[in-house]
Amino acid sequence: MDPLKFSLTCGWAGFLGGVLSGAVMGLLFHREDWLGGYGSRERRMVRLGHISFFGIGLINLFYALSLEPLEVPAAAADAGAFALLVALVTMPSICFLCAWRKPFRHLFFVPVLATVAGIGVILFARP
Repeated sequence: MDPLKFSLTCGWAGFLGGVLSGAVMGLLFHREDWLGGYGSRERRMVRLGHISFFGIGLINLFYALSLEPLEVPAAAADAGAFALLVALVTMPSICFLCAWRKPFRHLFFVPVLATVAGIGVILFARP
C-alpha cells in the first residue's frame, strides 16, 4: 500500500462524506423540531458527525503531505494511514449512533485513540 495515495484518497473521501451528510441535513434543518430542536443532544451529535468528516479528512490530507518531508518510515506510515482511516470511519459513525442512542458515547475512545495513533506517527516515527 502507498500510504501517501491512500491517505490522500481517504481525506477526499472524508470531504465527500461531509458534503453528502450535509446535503441530507440540509433537507431537514429548516424544521424547528427536527431531532428535538436546534439545541438538542441529538441534533448536536448529527452536526458533529457531519463536521468530523471534514476534520478527520483534513487530518488525512495533512498526514499524506507530511510523510515524505518528515521521512516517516514505511511501516510506521502504513500503520498511521490505517489508524486515520479507522478515525475517519468511526468518528462520524459514533456521532450519528449517539444521536440515535446515548450509550454509544462510550465508544468515542475508538476514534480518539485512532486519531492519536495517526498523529503520533507523524510526531514520533523517525528513521
